Amino acid sequence: DSSDHGQNKQRVKVGPLSVSPMGFGTWAWGNQLLWGYQESMDSELQECFNLALKNGINLFDTADSYGTGKLNGQSERLLGKFIRECQGPIKSPDDVIIATKFAAYPWRLTSGQFVNACKSSLERLQIDRLGIGQLHWSTANYAPLQERALWDGLVEMYDKGLVRAVGVSNYGPKQLLKIHSYLASRGVPLSSAQVQFSLLSMGDEQMELKTVCDSLGVRLIAYSPLGLGMLTGKYDASNLPNGPRSVLFRQILPGLESLLSCLSGIADRKGKTMSQVAINWCICKGAIPIPGVKTVRHVEDNLGALGWRLSPDEISELEAAAMECPKKMVQNIFQTA
Repeated sequence: DSSDHGQNKQRVKVGPLSVSPMGFGTWAWGNQLLWGYQESMDSELQECFNLALKNGINLFDTADSYGTGKLNGQSERLLGKFIRECQGPIKSPDDVIIATKFAAYPWRLTSGQFVNACKSSLERLQIDRLGIGQLHWSTANYAPLQERALWDGLVEMYDKGLVRAVGVSNYGPKQLLKIHSYLASRGVPLSSAQVQFSLLSMGDEQMELKTVCDSLGVRLIAYSPLGLGMLTGKYDASNLPNGPRSVLFRQILPGLESLLSCLSGIADRKGKTMSQVAINWCICKGAIPIPGVKTVRHVEDNLGALGWRLSPDEISELEAAAMECPKKMVQNIFQTA
């Protein structure tokens, strides 16, 4: 029930920003291929946005590459429209913090091209500046010479006041240290690092990244905190989601029995759903989870992850069960060392 968490005004720091302990991801807003987006969903997406805002959620994550084909940039355009049409005035820039990610497209070879990408995002969103401007991925693995231009692009966006904070996405611990020290040498703080992080994605590398983030004062933003839906308890081998996800689910789900039953046991004891427990685990780890939302029901369910905490014993129990899973989530192919 969404009435019991009322105005959730709890905030955590991301660089200079005050952010809700959980944000929402908008990958599905415009993506037909993976999430079956249709324009008829827009009014429900707008309700999702308003409901989130009303319940104290102020972080919305998007990307300039979200949206399939001619819908490229659709997620940003929708967010911009929802902000403009939002009931209840948005008074300060902290009321809505938009984090977007700029794709490291091979033709973005100069910092100027990267700054233009930022300006295009601002135009689609129709706002003056972004909360967090993020590099969508590192090119270190395949085009190391492009990397410096992308970093300089972040510096320039920040210096021009187009973004209030800068972050990266899909960076591993080594690359994170490198970009952090480069940005620092240019007087730009690195505020956030976004990676896939969940009970299905807590291998050595993710945990090392978390440690590096903590030591540098960088906030970890956790995407796919529900393992693309595998941790919701909604699916099993005889009931798989449609589309490309089914292939991945078929490989991983059969090995998740002990983790899912552990989640389900804790959820029952606490009067919560499995999703709420999985998201709360991320929050307890000091990360900001950004589950994707497509329906009002998703928003209501996810809001129930706030306002309480798992005990240290429950956290250990979940992690022990997660360690036993034979197959983990496939890490993003773009994630660097």
